[in-house]
Amino acid sequence: MIKLPSRVHLGMDRFSGLYIWALFIITFGIWTPRLFLSFATVQQITSQQALTGLVALAALVPLTCGAYDLSIGANVNICAVTVTVLQVQDHYSMWPAILLSVAIGAVIGIVNGVIVVILKVNSFIATLGTATILTAVQTIVSGGVSPLSPAAHAWSSLTQREIWGIQIIFLYLVVAALIIWWMMAWTPVGRYIDATGSNIEAARLSGVGVGRWTMLSLLISGTLCGLTGVFYSSLIGPSLTFGNALLLPAFAAAFLGATQFRPGRFNVGGTMLAVFVLATGVLGLQLVTSVQWLNDMFNGVALVSAVAFAGWRQRAKRKASREISASDSRGPGMTSPDGRPATESKELPALGPINVPGSTGPK
Repeated sequence: MIKLPSRVHLGMDRFSGLYIWALFIITFGIWTPRLFLSFATVQQITSQQALTGLVALAALVPLTCGAYDLSIGANVNICAVTVTVLQVQDHYSMWPAILLSVAIGAVIGIVNGVIVVILKVNSFIATLGTATILTAVQTIVSGGVSPLSPAAHAWSSLTQREIWGIQIIFLYLVVAALIIWWMMAWTPVGRYIDATGSNIEAARLSGVGVGRWTMLSLLISGTLCGLTGVFYSSLIGPSLTFGNALLLPAFAAAFLGATQFRPGRFNVGGTMLAVFVLATGVLGLQLVTSVQWLNDMFNGVALVSAVAFAGWRQRAKRKASREISASDSRGPGMTSPDGRPATESKELPALGPINVPGSTGPK
């Protein structure tokens, strides 16, 4: 007789986001098929969320290293304004203006690294302070007024040109995500960054240059913000507030993504999935209800839920570790809490907690 498994495993611990995404598509496809099931919906989600995805990657790298970068929104803003001012007011050609703006984003990342690593300021406080300073500098540069966009066709086609009906800005996101994924998964740089974020004290005792990798992660974050600022200015036009609106969605995607594919670890695939799952749900509800506050509601709930889930997993792993240690400490003939001999007790699987920056991980 064939014995059926008592529980069917559908990968809900790793792929729940894919199920939710499919549920959104089916639900809104049935609810409002004329509006939702159209190529225009695909175009809207891919083009609008490309910028959110790039900023989420900028948040992801420092988080993996155990640091926050709360200056990403302000960094995007000042780079978007700078690339426009350089072209319109200072008469720079497009590519020098782009290079200088991206360089400014990278310098901001270096400054964050110096404050965090050399001055030993908590990354949350340091980057929050940097964001406030950048907002003031942006006001000085722009005079408090959004500058006019360059009129050159090459400038708008930088992000608005279409390939197979999809704006090229989405292709930029795909390329950036692949590069960050390759770096984090297949290079020593990624392994050192991950080791630093997993347990900073253990990494330091193992000889890992914790400060070096923290500074590098913030440099990568700043460079990505510089690129995002350039792309945003080309796609929509410079704004004095848009970057700050990306802060919550970026962190929501990063933390929610840490529950997907590699539960307990910040990862590129999970972050990209979270970006588009949230965007699909928000767009579907907006098409049905025309309510504009759903974006903030969705992202806020996602962020709180993901961090709460991270805390639960950390507590569960600590409890499992204590039970395993207690079981191992019993000698032959002793029994485990479930009544079996200690040598026969089943070892619980590692639950892999999310390494929330600011802690050194499980002791």
